[in-house]
This record gives sequence, C-alpha cells and structure tokens, in this order.
Amino acid sequence: MSHPHPDLGPPPPLPAGALRTIALGGLGEIGRNMTVFEYDGRLLIVDCGVLFPEEDQPGVDLILPDFDHIRDRLDDVEALVLTHGHEDHIGAVPYLLRERADIPIMGSKLTLALLNSKIGEHRLKGTELVEVAEGERRRYGPFEAEFFSVNHSIPDALAVALRTPGGTVLHTGDFKMDQLPLDGRLTDLGGFAQLGGEGVDLLLSDSTNAEMPGFVTSEREISPVLDEVFAQADQRIIVACFASHVHRVQQVLDAARTHGRKVAFVGRSMVRNMNVARDLGYLKVHGGLLVDVRDLDELPPGEVVLVSTGSQGEPMSALTRMANRDHQIRIEPGDTVILASSLIPGNENAVNRVINGLTRWGAKVVHKGNALVHVSGHAPAGELLYVLNMVKPRNVMPVHGEWRHLRAHAGLAALSGVPKSHIVIAEDGVVVDLIDGRARITGAVPCGYVYVDGASVGDITEAALKDRRILGDEGFVSVIIVVDSTTGKIVGGPQLHARGSGIDDSGFDDVLPRIEEALAQAAADGVNDLHQLRQLVRRTVGRWVSDTYRRRPMIIPVVVDI
Repeated sequence: MSHPHPDLGPPPPLPAGALRTIALGGLGEIGRNMTVFEYDGRLLIVDCGVLFPEEDQPGVDLILPDFDHIRDRLDDVEALVLTHGHEDHIGAVPYLLRERADIPIMGSKLTLALLNSKIGEHRLKGTELVEVAEGERRRYGPFEAEFFSVNHSIPDALAVALRTPGGTVLHTGDFKMDQLPLDGRLTDLGGFAQLGGEGVDLLLSDSTNAEMPGFVTSEREISPVLDEVFAQADQRIIVACFASHVHRVQQVLDAARTHGRKVAFVGRSMVRNMNVARDLGYLKVHGGLLVDVRDLDELPPGEVVLVSTGSQGEPMSALTRMANRDHQIRIEPGDTVILASSLIPGNENAVNRVINGLTRWGAKVVHKGNALVHVSGHAPAGELLYVLNMVKPRNVMPVHGEWRHLRAHAGLAALSGVPKSHIVIAEDGVVVDLIDGRARITGAVPCGYVYVDGASVGDITEAALKDRRILGDEGFVSVIIVVDSTTGKIVGGPQLHARGSGIDDSGFDDVLPRIEEALAQAAADGVNDLHQLRQLVRRTVGRWVSDTYRRRPMIIPVVVDI
C-alpha cells in the first residue's frame, strides 16, 4: 500500500494523458469533503463541505477546505458535482462561490434545493445550478459525469462516475445498501456492476463504517421501535435528529399521526429543511398534523411531538439549550426525548452532557445505546466488499473517514483481490496521479484548516486558537507599567489584574518587587526598547506565577513610555 510521507514535495507537472486526484478535505476526518480532479489542465470538483469544530477550537463556527491550491485556477474549474445535501458535502459551497460565482453546480433536486437556500442566506447571485438524476450523463470539458442512485440518510443521494481520456473514476459519495429503503430508491448495484464490466481505473469509496462487520440494518426496523416509544409516553415527546434526515422525520410524523399527536419543528435549520423537503414532495405531511411551536401551550402535553436539532450536542442547538434550561421549551418530568442519530466521532462528551442535563430535569432519554432508534447511513464492511467485488477496480483510494476507517477499508480492498501496490491511502493535500492505469502518490500541496469565526473567514490562525485555549483553561494576567522614555525607569505602576486565573489581585504583592528589580536592572543596562521590556515583564511574572501557583495563564504586559 502507498502511504503519505511528511516530506512529500510539490507534485511534478501532470503528464499528458494522466488524471490527477487531490482531496482538499475528508481524509483522516469526518467532514470537509472536497476532491479535485484534473485532466489536461482542466478541473472538476466533487463535493465542498464543512467540518464542525471540536472542543479544542473555541469560538470557531465552521472549518472549510483550503482553497489555496485552486484559488489561482478557478477559471479552470469546469463544474462542481454534489453527491448529496449533507453539510459536510455542501456547507462550504457558498464560500467557494465567493471566489467564483458562476461555477456550474450539478446535483439532485433535493441537494440543489437545500443548497439554494444557503446561497440565498449568503446573498450570492449568478450561480448556475444544474439538476441531474440517476442514469443521466453530463459532459463538462474532458469530464463526462454519469450518476447512480445510492441509499443514504438523506434522499436523492448520488454516486458519480467520471470518464476521462486518462481513466474512469467511480466516486461513491456516502452510501449504504438498504434493501428495503423507505422511499424505494435502491443503491444501483446493477449500474455499479455494468460500470465495473466496462472498467473502473480508480474507486473512491465511503470508509466511515469500514470497521463494522456485516450489512446495514434497514430503516424500516426503526418504525416499530418508535411506535412502541410513542405508545409508552404520557407527556411530550421530543425527537432530536439531523435537520436533513427526511426519512427519520417522516417516520416520526407517521408515528405521531398514529398516536394522535401534533408535531412542531424546532430549530431554524430543521424548519427550513423540512419546508424544502415538503415543498418538493420528499416529506409527506397529512393535513392538520403540523402546528407552530408558538401554539404548543394550547395543547395537552400528551398530544405534542417536537422535532428538534441538537442530536450531536451542538452548543447553540435547541436540544442543548433545553438541557441547560436556556430555551423557551422547558423540559418537564415525564417528557420523553429520543436521540435519533448516531454519534459523529468527537461528539461523545457533548452528547453525554446533554443526556445528563435532560435526565436531570426528569426526562426519559431514548438513544441508540438503549433502543433501535437510528441506523447508520454508511455501508459496513460486508457492503463495501460487495461493491469492491462488483466494480473490480484496478486501483482503490478509501475516502470519507478517519485514519482507522481508511486503513480498514484498504484492508478490505486487499482481501477482495486488489493488489496492495494499487491501494492508495492518502491524506488531505496528497496528490494521487493515475498514469498508465496505476495510481501513485506523486507529491503534496499545502492544505490546512480554514476557520470561520462570525464574519471572519481564514483570519483565525492556529496561534490564535492556542491563545484562546490558554485563556479558556488558565485565564490571563495583565501588567500595566509606565516608564520614562529616556531613562527606562518606572514612573507609574506596576498594576496587575487577573481574570479567570484563580489568582486574587491582592496576591500580586510578592511579585511587584521582582518586576521593579528586573526593570531597574534593564534601565541600568541601557535597555529602553518597549518590546524588550514587555518580554522581560512577561518572563518575570510568568515565572513567578508558575513557581507560586503551578499555573500558566496568559501574561499580557502593557508598557507605556512617556
């Protein structure tokens, strides 16, 4: 197997007749999916999603793919293909469109509808949206895209095959092989097999569940469980799921209708997405079933169902605010809360905090750990092997997963008969060239995290995040000193103040003589440069705090000369 090397240099020029693949996100992580294909100087992009921040990235709203590699070549982009409407596949599209607004975007009806609402929020104009469906083919420059239906946890998901003179690539997108899908839309195994018969030079396949054995449980298995939970609940029922999981919301609506309950959507993204799905016919709502959340007080608790965001413990989501008693809807004893989603890796602590908070106020919490209220939208090992055996790819590059998922998927490819030398495990920014039917790593391009913080995009650096983490963990100590610009002697201060460090301002009496002594010595040595004096104060106070309190707060020296 080919593995990335930390010392990889820039890739050589792409040889004539070769096809280049670069993932700018989605490898070694769950999210930020974006893959760039290049042939004969032209580019085609598959997906452009976001990654949600973790606890060690305070203040960050979203994390984008790094567009630097293509920023100077946006005019070479023929089109952007979207496999489905999840945020980790479409969330960064508006930020790409800020760089070039007229990139043609191909996607299914629901995917483009969800994207269009985001484009409207960003007030972007001039975007060309091209609706495609399974079985269709579209040509943009040297790329011919053919689309295949796949199951996933959102309707209208697609896989895409890219035919180029340099080879044929099958990108599965996110998929599973539910044999009894709620919408009757099967993963197109026949199409995959036919494409495999023609010859697939490179398979890029979803790796999220590569460690899980067997085959996925059908979505239909959840309906009886929901029905039982609804039958046992006496008070309100609150269901939390992804705002894009139309199938799960449909099952909740059906259960509510059966048990004589009304349904209200809670959370801006939930309301927006379900309105889109309803308008397009993907969500079927019987008359009188839906009510506005503002009208809930007029209904008995036993006749109410709330469908909310927040299944991942997001800090500002509706469910998290309910758990923190910071929402207009207050959890009462006897309420039933259903977490109808799986855990995205890294969110375990946040979700557990929400479960504990809900339970504290008397709610019964039903989740995947104690009931079958969710099944994954990603193919486990048995289904991945099925696809490998049908497609018979000449080369395999696992995508969409953390390192353990990518390696597990690579192991499955080897078991299916793909030579180990033809299995490429790459990471974001690593360049994979398909030359004469063989995929090889040929270099790497810079590819970092781009942080969104409010209206700021890309301005937050790792150094700034480190400062935020220190402030959050250790607090800060400010030191204000006025010195004579000629002699360097102290004429005012030092004044010390602490916030969040656990140090009382009265505790600084011991360090004042040290600061005065250090500055007096600096003045005697003729040091009057303000930057040097600030560094001196920072070292002196930092050393004292560390020795005295065993803490490392941020030291902020303010030295003013007059």
